[in-house]
Amino acid sequence: MIKLQVIGNLGKDCVTNTVNGKNVINFNVAHTEKFRDAQGNQKDKTIWVECAYWTDRTGVAPYLKKGTQVYAEGTPEVRTYPKNDGTTGVSLTLRVQSVQLLGGGSARPDSGGYSAGASEGYAPQASSSSSRVPSAGEITEPIDDLPF
Repeated sequence: MIKLQVIGNLGKDCVTNTVNGKNVINFNVAHTEKFRDAQGNQKDKTIWVECAYWTDRTGVAPYLKKGTQVYAEGTPEVRTYPKNDGTTGVSLTLRVQSVQLLGGGSARPDSGGYSAGASEGYAPQASSSSSRVPSAGEITEPIDDLPF
């Protein structure tokens, strides 16, 4: 089995469809890498990955908005298609097994994270307003003093 892991930003809002009675969430993820060419000029290279998440748990779909940073993993597929000029184009697609919203993008409804996967569904993680976990620099009591 080959597994592909992608971290990037959504290029547009996701689209949810029903195909043969099954739900699929389609979205695309872009990752831009910066590098220098042989002449020392700064260049950008963007890789787009088309994603298809076949699931009955579509509750994560409203959060998959343009600009949102996500982590997705699954099995890769390479697809070919005819281009307008008669040549053959190639695209990288991902059959998503799990997706997790990360911290980026302005479409987030709150500062909590959400994750969705083939086995666990999506579930809200701790929100910063209700049950905030202090960082290591904020802990003032001894760490070895356990409350049990």
